[in-house]
Amino acid sequence: MKVSAKSEYGVRAMVQLARAYGQGPVPLSHIAEREQISQDFLEQLMAGLRHKGLVRSVRGAHGGYLLLRDPAEVTVGDVMAAVEGPFVPMQCLEFAGTDQQTCCMGIHKPECATRDVWALLQEKVNETLHSITLADLCREGGQPLRLAIVRSAPSVVEALGA
Repeated sequence: MKVSAKSEYGVRAMVQLARAYGQGPVPLSHIAEREQISQDFLEQLMAGLRHKGLVRSVRGAHGGYLLLRDPAEVTVGDVMAAVEGPFVPMQCLEFAGTDQQTCCMGIHKPECATRDVWALLQEKVNETLHSITLADLCREGGQPLRLAIVRSAPSVVEALGA
């Protein structure tokens, strides 16, 4: 499995906005230059982030984008979901119908031998992504991220084998 360019660049762009939080709008050209990301691609990403209420655009000579929430309140999972949608590692986790007894492939949940593995993977990845905030990623010269998340999500660290 790989993280898509949309998710990677979305998180990197949001870290730039988090670093400038409270200091006014950040022009996309600034983010594009610092992160070596196409400005056209950033505009597409910002549309999804804006739609989910994570950023706001400001027009004018001193315009750009603003992070709408404190960086400590925005998780990597929030950003990735805004640009990609929810993390669903296997098609069988997308249910058809409202009873959620049958997956989109027509297999009944109790009869699927591997579904629990994919559900656990989905749970742990989401737990990890939603335990790391933009503020965590903005830390400079501080505690390594792996140690910082021990306090907020010890089960994630255990699953990572730390």
